[in-house]
Amino acid sequence: MTVHRSIRETERAVRAKLGDTPIRHEQMVAVANIYRAAAAVRQHFENSVLRGAELTWTSFVVLWVVWIWGEMETRYVAEEAGISKGTLTGVSRTLQNRGLLERGGHPTDGRLVLLRLTDKGEELMAEVFPAFNAEEVFVAERLTDKECGTLADLLRKIVTQTEEHGEERRLALLDGADPRPRRSGRRPARG
Repeated sequence: MTVHRSIRETERAVRAKLGDTPIRHEQMVAVANIYRAAAAVRQHFENSVLRGAELTWTSFVVLWVVWIWGEMETRYVAEEAGISKGTLTGVSRTLQNRGLLERGGHPTDGRLVLLRLTDKGEELMAEVFPAFNAEEVFVAERLTDKECGTLADLLRKIVTQTEEHGEERRLALLDGADPRPRRSGRRPARG
């Protein structure tokens, strides 16, 4: 049986569980709520405005990046969308099969692939984005315009901290070693 807990119930339960553990609760709650808010927003958008366009959150973000920036190399699309190049390959193939995205060769380096929206992709984004923005307004409805600006500024600080110092921090935490490959959580196959 699935039980939905409110954000405040979760915060209280975590505080009770951790008790006197020497941690910084305010920072933990801030980061946990960023994650929870992002997951709630993503789920809402996928189950509403994106569902009608038959788009996942990731496919919308890929279309958005190429729509805003224009034709660009796949590695930069993946970076801007916050996904791996492998994930981008699958997403871009799906979008290409739907006639929304085109893959093309780089004019000076045949090893590189460029992505651009088709006319159909441009039309879809011009149609979907106003509805997407209406849901952004819905999600932020309890905030004033000033609070939205403050929230955006605060989140920008977190992104900037991570972008400017994250690699240095990662190297310190791993004693300079490369991170181990990501795993799905499954145990390795025994041979």
